[in-house]
Amino acid sequence: MTTELRRLRNYINGEFRDAADGRTIDVINPATGEAYATSPLSGQADVDAAMEAAAAAFPAWRDATPSERQKVLLKIADAFEERAEDLIAAEVENTGKPVALTASEEVPPMVDQIRFFAGAARMLEGRSAGEYMEGMTSIIRREPVGVCAQVAPWNYPMMMAVWKFAPALAAGNTVVLKPSDTTPASTVLMAEIIGSIVPKGVFNVICGDRETGKAMVEHPTPAMASITGSVRAGMQVAESAAKDVKRVHLELGGKAPVVVFEDTDVEKAVEDISVAGFFNAGQDCTAATRVLVHESIHDEFVAALAKAASETKTGQPDDEDVLYGPLNNANQLKQVSGFIERLPAHAKVEAGGHRVGDKGYFYAPTVVSGLKQDDEIIQNEVFGPVITVQSFTDEAQALEFANGVEFALASSVWTKDHARAMRMSKSLDFGCVWINTHIPLVAEMPHGGYKKSGYGKDLSAYGFEDYTRIKHVMTSLG
Repeated sequence: MTTELRRLRNYINGEFRDAADGRTIDVINPATGEAYATSPLSGQADVDAAMEAAAAAFPAWRDATPSERQKVLLKIADAFEERAEDLIAAEVENTGKPVALTASEEVPPMVDQIRFFAGAARMLEGRSAGEYMEGMTSIIRREPVGVCAQVAPWNYPMMMAVWKFAPALAAGNTVVLKPSDTTPASTVLMAEIIGSIVPKGVFNVICGDRETGKAMVEHPTPAMASITGSVRAGMQVAESAAKDVKRVHLELGGKAPVVVFEDTDVEKAVEDISVAGFFNAGQDCTAATRVLVHESIHDEFVAALAKAASETKTGQPDDEDVLYGPLNNANQLKQVSGFIERLPAHAKVEAGGHRVGDKGYFYAPTVVSGLKQDDEIIQNEVFGPVITVQSFTDEAQALEFANGVEFALASSVWTKDHARAMRMSKSLDFGCVWINTHIPLVAEMPHGGYKKSGYGKDLSAYGFEDYTRIKHVMTSLG
C-alpha cells in the first residue's frame, strides 16, 4: 500500500503556489528515513514572483508606523502560541526532535523573541537632533533597508526562521524566506499563520535547494541577504552579494571551546556540558563539543563525561526519556560517521562512536579523548553528538588551544576564580563567552561571531539595527 505524500507549496503574494515549472523534491522524516511530503523545487520564475511581491509590498509596510508593525508582530506571537501544537508537529516531522523538548525549549523562546522585536520596533535610538554646525540642524533617520532575501538552516528550522523574519518585519522590511530543502514543513505552516495577519507580499516563503537560494541572493531586488548555514554557503553568499553590493548578514559555523579549570566542580560541569554538547544531536553552532580540561582533572573528567554519554539516550520523538533525536539527513550521518572513522591512532573513543539502529539517522552520544590541536576533528565542525576532550597545562595554553581554530562564535569558561574568568572572557576570541554555563540565549542579548563564523548579530537591539540603514538629514535654520 502506497501512502500519498503531503504536498507543501510556496507562499507568494498572499497565496500558496506550486513551483512554476511543477518540479518537486521529496521531504524525508529523519526519524524514519522515509518521505512524508513533497516540496516545490523553486526556480527563477518563482524567485522573480516572490521578489516582485515583496518589492510591491515594501512602500506601504515601510510607511506603517512602528506601533502598527508592533501590533502585527504581537498578533503573530499570539497566533504561534495558539497554533503551538501544529507547529511542534510540523517541526518534529521536519527534524525528528523529541516532542517534549520541542514544546518546552523552542516554541516559548520563539514567541518571546517575536514579542521582543515587536517592542524593538518602537525603540530605535540614534544621536539626538541638534546644531552640530552653526545655523544647521541635523537629525538621524533609521529606515528599513528594503526587501530581504533570507535563508534558514535545517538544525532549528522554526527558531531560525523567527530570528530572520522578526527583526526584518519589525524594522519595516519585506521578506522572501527560504527554508532548507530538508526541513520546509514548519516554515510553510508559519507562512499560513503569518499570511493571515500581514498584508500580502510582506512575508513570502519559497522552497527549494541550493540553486534556489543562489538565485535569491543574486536577484537584483533584495537590498540584503541573510543566511544561517555552513561556512562554504556563507562565502558563496558573500561573493554573490558583492556583485551588486548587497548587505550581507552571515551566521555560520562554530567550534565552541569549553575551558574547564582545575577548581571546577567536575560532577556539575560534566552534567551541564554533556547536555549542552549532545542537545539537538550536537547540531548547533554553539554546541559544547570541544572541551579543554586542565591536566590535573583530565582523567577524572573524561571518565565522568563518558559515563554521562553512556547514560544519554537518543530515540524516537515520542520517547520522553531521550535527550535528542536523529541527525537531520543521510549526508549528515555520513559526515559525522566519517569524522570518527578517520580518527588518528592517538585518539580514543571513550563512548559511542557508532550509528544507533538501522531506521532513521540516529547516532550514539560520543566522547573522544587523546586528541591534538591540529587533528581534523578539533579544527573542523562535526555538527553531531560528538564531544572531544583535550588536556591543557595552564591558562596560556588553554587560550592558545581555544582560539586556535578558524571559528569564533561561542565559548565557555568553567572556574570558581572570578579574576581568571574575567581574564579569559577578555581574551577568548569569540562572539559569546559563557561562565560556568553553556548555551543559554535571551532575546535581549546579541548572538553572532567573528572570523569564519560570520558577521552581523541575531537577537537583541543590535540584531534589529542590522535590518536598518542610517540617513543624515541636515536643514538650514536661515
